[in-house]
Amino acid sequence: MHSRNLIFRFGGTALFCVIAGCAVGPDFSRPAARPDKSYVNGGDATATVRADGTVQTFDPNAKLPADWWGLFQCPKLNDVIREALMDNPGLQAAQASLRQSQDLLRSGYGIFYPQADGAFAATRQRYTPLKMGQNLQPSVFNLFTLSASASYAVDLFGGERRLVEGLSAQADLQRNTERAAYLTLSANIANAMIAQAAYRAEIEATEQLIELQKRQVQLAEVQAQAGTAPYSSVLTLQSQLASDKATIPQLQQRLDQTDDLLASLAGHTPAEWKAPRIDFAEITLPSNLPVSLPSDLTHQRPDILEAEAALHAASANIGVATAAMLPSVTLSGTYGANNSSLGQLGAANATFWGLAANATAPIFEGGTLWYKRKAAVENYRETTALYQQTVLGAFAQVADTLRAVQHDAEVLEAQDEAVEAARKALHLVQANFQAGLANYSDVMIADVQYHQAKIADLQTIALRYQDTVALFVALGGGWWNAK
Repeated sequence: MHSRNLIFRFGGTALFCVIAGCAVGPDFSRPAARPDKSYVNGGDATATVRADGTVQTFDPNAKLPADWWGLFQCPKLNDVIREALMDNPGLQAAQASLRQSQDLLRSGYGIFYPQADGAFAATRQRYTPLKMGQNLQPSVFNLFTLSASASYAVDLFGGERRLVEGLSAQADLQRNTERAAYLTLSANIANAMIAQAAYRAEIEATEQLIELQKRQVQLAEVQAQAGTAPYSSVLTLQSQLASDKATIPQLQQRLDQTDDLLASLAGHTPAEWKAPRIDFAEITLPSNLPVSLPSDLTHQRPDILEAEAALHAASANIGVATAAMLPSVTLSGTYGANNSSLGQLGAANATFWGLAANATAPIFEGGTLWYKRKAAVENYRETTALYQQTVLGAFAQVADTLRAVQHDAEVLEAQDEAVEAARKALHLVQANFQAGLANYSDVMIADVQYHQAKIADLQTIALRYQDTVALFVALGGGWWNAK
């Protein structure tokens, strides 16, 4: 009974498709955009607090440029990214993969045209009449054959159309993979250049701090020898000095690793190429941040578009698997000539031709085709879930980076206050020292505290820059606004 139901089901589908000229399998519909009105629960913020003299505003009406790194107004950053986009092997591999998928799609379109072949054969044979029961002498002769054949697979149920549809979806997937590689490369370079500037500034500030601590240790030793301070104070200061000295090689190692990473991203070895030196003063923090609407995000982020293309391909594969269960029809024809003399191939009595129509239908495949179709359906369900997970992850990433930019500003505001308080304390102690109300060790302690606050401030500034980069990446990088 189950087999009879299957026969009637697919027989009815086949009859309808022949009449309507449709393609079996689901027609793919692009997933609808999310209905969210904001990325963050309770609504998105419109601006950050003022920190380091800058308020960053979130503007949903502004366009995120494809070359978003230009918003940092740093020519050196622009130059490194431009060079990397030309020479990075990873990006070149993604571009080659895209071209490959496009060529496969073009090759797939060939199934919609008749396939024609030509053939020429020349043979020399010895014919023995005894094989046919004739008592005659054997003969040797030449046979020349020139022929052409054509065949056409009638796509009755759209299986071939679904196959090409799947190839088209794969090309879309590779196109967005290339966009993702482009975005990742540019973001990695921007983050590395920012880190480079931060490490250099931190090394410089730490070296200044160490010089102050050295003088502080010397003063403490004098005081200990004079009996005005315990020697334990000297040991405490020496321990702190040694600890801060140890941070210099660590920071230098991070700086070297960053330079090596930049060389690799730019398509070079560290021995042949070195990134240009960049300072924080050369990088401008973007104050107006373009923020796409939530309804646009699903059509802009490369990873979501990759998942959508994979979903489209999975949908097309259901049609391919369904068509494989239905009859297939092929039309073919042959025309040619053969003769024992090459010069007589054009003779009227040498020609031959033939026309044929072949129809095949699976009758019993041991369940192979049926379960292949079921597997295609389950793959579609899996891909649907993965698409939804990608969308959820994308919205969470945008929400995280929006909050991070806000919190960076709040932390930097507090750090700025700490730096300003340490600066005022230093000036006050210096004034008291000049007035004879404080000793020199008090001045150096205040100076050390000021430099420590400056180092913490530098780290927060670098994080604010990098989280701004992360926001541009989370929004998709602006490729849709490319000129």
